[in-house]
Amino acid sequence: MMTGDHPKSGPREVYFELIRLGGSIKVVAIDGATGVEVSIVGPATAAQSDLERLALAKLNARLARES
Repeated sequence: MMTGDHPKSGPREVYFELIRLGGSIKVVAIDGATGVEVSIVGPATAAQSDLERLALAKLNARLARES
């Protein structure tokens, strides 16, 4: 779990699910307040923090589009 900042509503909880798929890792980011989720796939050799940061950026973009 990580906290993120939504441009309009401030800090919030974000949950991450990491699933290894062969040489790749799928990262699902879920907004704790709304249940909105997005996913990304990256190389298994990438740092977990980098994958989570990318998934968080995608979640922020989606929440901004929907508000």
